[in-house]
Amino acid sequence: MAQFQQDKGKLDLTPKRFNMWLFLFTSFMFFAALTSGFIVYIGGKGHGLNIKMPAAFMYSTAIIMISSITVFLASTAAKKSDVAKQRAFLWLTLLLGVGFFAMQIYAWYVLSFEMHAFLSNPNASISFVYVFSLMHLIHILAGLVLLIISLVSTYRKTPQVLNLFRMEMSSIFWHFVDIIWIYLYVFLLLNQN
Repeated sequence: MAQFQQDKGKLDLTPKRFNMWLFLFTSFMFFAALTSGFIVYIGGKGHGLNIKMPAAFMYSTAIIMISSITVFLASTAAKKSDVAKQRAFLWLTLLLGVGFFAMQIYAWYVLSFEMHAFLSNPNASISFVYVFSLMHLIHILAGLVLLIISLVSTYRKTPQVLNLFRMEMSSIFWHFVDIIWIYLYVFLLLNQN
């Protein structure tokens, strides 16, 4: 009986779920605070970004939306215990995540060297674009780590309950970073001029 209670305690994943939701809430509040700061800043200056968002941001938005579909398919495969499909869709999601990351870096290149909208621009509202995307990229890196953990899990003899939990946490986090980027991108589009 004591062994059963000990094993049950090891598999109680509720605190970890709570921690994930708490982290997502605080991250949401962080991005809300950043966008609020931007609104206050441009309200005082009377102008927006005065630049057109690089097309690379639009392409990266499409990439991350597709990756949200692939992580959903990986999660669905995990629920059906189809490890081969789960792996394939996780690999695809990882590749799309890296593609998103690369496209964001390319957008910075376009902003800096083609549009001459440097981080130290006299119009400090441009700095917000870099801050928004940098903070989001940090979350993307965390999401990639979670996806890698889920993927590695499929190559080991991980109990299905743990595999499903890791997949669930990865999926929730990845959908969150997807939604946050869409929010940031639409916000920047609405404030570009």
